[in-house]
Amino acid sequence: MGAVTTSPAPDVDVVLPCLDEAKALPWVLARIPDGWRALVVDNGSTDGSADLARGLGATVVTEPRRGFGAACHAGLTAATADIVCFCDCDASLDPALLTPFVREIRAGTADLVLGRRRPQGRGAWPAHARAGNLALARMLRHRTGLRLHDLGPLRAARRKALLGLGLTDRRSGYPLQMVVRAADAGWRVTEHDVPYLPRTGASKVTGTWRGTWHAVRDMRGVLAEPPEHAVPRDAAHEGNSR
Repeated sequence: MGAVTTSPAPDVDVVLPCLDEAKALPWVLARIPDGWRALVVDNGSTDGSADLARGLGATVVTEPRRGFGAACHAGLTAATADIVCFCDCDASLDPALLTPFVREIRAGTADLVLGRRRPQGRGAWPAHARAGNLALARMLRHRTGLRLHDLGPLRAARRKALLGLGLTDRRSGYPLQMVVRAADAGWRVTEHDVPYLPRTGASKVTGTWRGTWHAVRDMRGVLAEPPEHAVPRDAAHEGNSR
């Protein structure tokens, strides 16, 4: 791992939605692979996260509208690299784990690669959050046929193809909507186990039953959408020969 690059032409952009993650940022940014660019999307932090991220070499994108999806999409639209990754900014996931994800996208063997979280230690993944995630994975299988086990935030795909999905959710349903629309378009979606660590600080979504309920509600709405946005699979792996 090395210093975060601020090159105008990064190999990969990593979108890091951020809301008061000053304690986790140093570790997360230190784990960004060499040649990749960290796009820290500040979603209204009051703990100095944005200034800290800039000081550590990250590119900071400001998204005043609150919401996980709003932050993720702001990062996606600000990205310029061919391949875009997503990772939580709370030190629960190691962005270095994205390296084989990117390798798979470049090889053309997958169009969207997801991380299946495997909790490490007590408190890494509360029982209610895990139960909600399992229920959504089952509903996703019924809706799309994809046999996934997790809808976690660690993922990689090509930027142009992601933009072509026309993602509209700006709350907790964003990650699921990405998978649903990719499945509707016939994308090849793969899943790999990744260690899931106890997060730094309090969770804004799954740390409470109420937060989990709101997330599940948002995602159920996504699953109810008709399959109207189909991006051809060849668009998803456009550029494999580069």
